[in-house]
Amino acid sequence: MTLDELDWRLMNDWQRALPLVPRPFQVMADALCVSEDQVVDRLRKLLKSGAISRVGGTCRPNTLAASTLAAVAAPDTRIEEVAAIINAQEGVNHSYLRENTWNIWFVATGPSREFVDAALAQISARTGLRVLDLRLRRPFNVDLGFALDGTNKLPKARSLDEDFVFEGKDRAIMQALSEGLSPTVCPFADLAERLGETETQVIERVRRLAESGVLSRIGVIVRHRALGWRANAMCVFVVPPEQIETCGKALTRVQGVTLCYERRPVPDVWPYTLYCMIHGRSRSETLDVLSQARVEAQLVPYEYKVLFSTRCFRQQGALIEATAGGSHDTRRL
Repeated sequence: MTLDELDWRLMNDWQRALPLVPRPFQVMADALCVSEDQVVDRLRKLLKSGAISRVGGTCRPNTLAASTLAAVAAPDTRIEEVAAIINAQEGVNHSYLRENTWNIWFVATGPSREFVDAALAQISARTGLRVLDLRLRRPFNVDLGFALDGTNKLPKARSLDEDFVFEGKDRAIMQALSEGLSPTVCPFADLAERLGETETQVIERVRRLAESGVLSRIGVIVRHRALGWRANAMCVFVVPPEQIETCGKALTRVQGVTLCYERRPVPDVWPYTLYCMIHGRSRSETLDVLSQARVEAQLVPYEYKVLFSTRCFRQQGALIEATAGGSHDTRRL
C-alpha cells in the first residue's frame, strides 16, 4: 500500500487522542490543516486497506471483561486445522503462530472469567490439545500504542481508578468501541442512536470510562504488521517475584517495547512470569531492542525466551458483551 504524510500523521498522532466531541474528525482535520471530509475519507481507506483495524478503543484487561493469554502445542501437520478451531471460538480476538513448541498463541476474551474458562475448555476438547492458561497478574503497559516515528512520545495510558462504578450501558459502549466507531462525521451520534441514548450522554460516558482507565485508550488502532513491523517477538523471562515490579516498570521505558505485563506461570511447563512485546521491522532490529531491554531492565541474569511471530491469524477488538447469535466482529489480517 502507498501511504502519504497525512496517513502517517493520522496513524501516529491519534492513537490515544481521539477528541471526545460531537465532530472528532473536524478537530483532527483542523490540527492537520485539511478538511473534515479528507480525514473521514482517509480513515475509510486505511480501514479498507487493513492499515488500521478500527477507530475505537481498548478495554483494560479484567475490568469490565475477562481475558487471558493462551497457547497450544500444535503438530506441524495440524497448524491450519488447530488455528481454524481456535479462531472459530467466540471471544478469541488475537491469534498468532510463534516460533516455539507452544506455537499457536491466542487471547481469549469475554464478559466473565467463566466465559473465558469455557472457551478454553471447548478449544481443548475440539483440538485434543492441552491449553496453557497464562492469566494476567499485573499490567505494566497493555494497550499496544507506540509511536510509528521511532520515538516513545505517545501520551501515557491512564492508571486505573479502582473505585470506578460501572453503569448500565458501559458494557455496550465498550463493545462498540472495541469493534470500532463508524467513520462518519458524527460517530458518537451514530453510536448513541444504536444504544438509545443521546450523543451527549454517550460522549460523557466515554470520557468517564477513559478517565477511569477502564478505557485504556481511544483513537486510531494500527495494524503494525501491515505497516512493515513484521519481525515481532514476544519475550518472556523467569524473574523472581520480588524483582518483577522493578523490571516491568523499567521495560516500559525502553524504546521499542510495546507491551509489558506479569502473568501466572504453569509449574513444570512454562515458568515465565514477565512478558514484553517488541515490534521491529527486522529480526536484527528486534534483537537489538531486546539486548538493550535486558540491560536497562536488569534482566541479564534471568532465563528468557524469544518467540518471533511468523503469522497472524487474527487481530481484532476484545469481546466484552456476548451476543446470542455470536455476531462479534471477525475481521482478520
